[in-house]
Amino acid sequence: MAAAEAPPTVVVDHVDVHYRVFGTGEHRAAQTTDSGRRSAIARAGHRAIGGGQGMVHAVRDVTFVAHEGESIGLIGRNGSGKSTLLRAIAGLLPPTSGRIWVQGRSTLLGVNAVLMPALSGVRNIQIGCQALGLSRREVTERLDSIIEFSGLGDAVNLPMKSYSSGMAARLRFAISTAVVPDVLVVDEALATGDADFKERAQERIAQIRQEAGTVFMVSHSNATIRRQCDRALWMDAGRIRMDGPAEEVLAAYEEDSLEARRARWRRAKARAEAKAQTAATPKPSSEG
Repeated sequence: MAAAEAPPTVVVDHVDVHYRVFGTGEHRAAQTTDSGRRSAIARAGHRAIGGGQGMVHAVRDVTFVAHEGESIGLIGRNGSGKSTLLRAIAGLLPPTSGRIWVQGRSTLLGVNAVLMPALSGVRNIQIGCQALGLSRREVTERLDSIIEFSGLGDAVNLPMKSYSSGMAARLRFAISTAVVPDVLVVDEALATGDADFKERAQERIAQIRQEAGTVFMVSHSNATIRRQCDRALWMDAGRIRMDGPAEEVLAAYEEDSLEARRARWRRAKARAEAKAQTAATPKPSSEG
């Protein structure tokens, strides 16, 4: 079934998301980098509102529809609104304006799992899976397979606070995908772990898609988006700049990124030449 013919699972209708940030008294100095480019906080639409606070207009008038079986990659530079949009879809950030409709349950890796650092991996699996709607009997039946998928081995009996970031990420992924969600939101979850775990995680995402789920993924790896996604949304300054087949959107994004690097190189060259010319210009004699 083509994506356009499949039932919709997520409808985002003219959504804006604002949020407050604190400790921003010196934000103006960070608005541009040394090369004159706008910083990530500037691209996110940051403005001061006084009292050491700021308001970020992270998502601006975003509209799209996702369908069953789609895997949608969100791409864009830091501060473009990708992760904020995904958190809104997962129900963690309310839209400031507009509406988001989700068919069924949306799961953001590592958030719905309610993981607790002081508890063991096993106890976190039990609590996290029950938070996802499994009964105690169902958790017991799936416990061994979840542990095996995570690859933690005997470390699953240790407190999570003793885990490396990669170990914690693997456990979060294993818990969050123990139940096939209607909408799975993945924010850089595949950036950690060894090659074997990444391969298993990719297979699991493919299985979720086959079982009529919808996957949203943020990744700074274009290769990951190419492998995992059939559609891509290019976010720029909180807006969707392009929406279409993943390969077409990625090609346009990569060309834009290449041109941006060329422009930075031209500016750096011009500054270096101007500096060299200034240094070579004879200083006027003070003798008179």
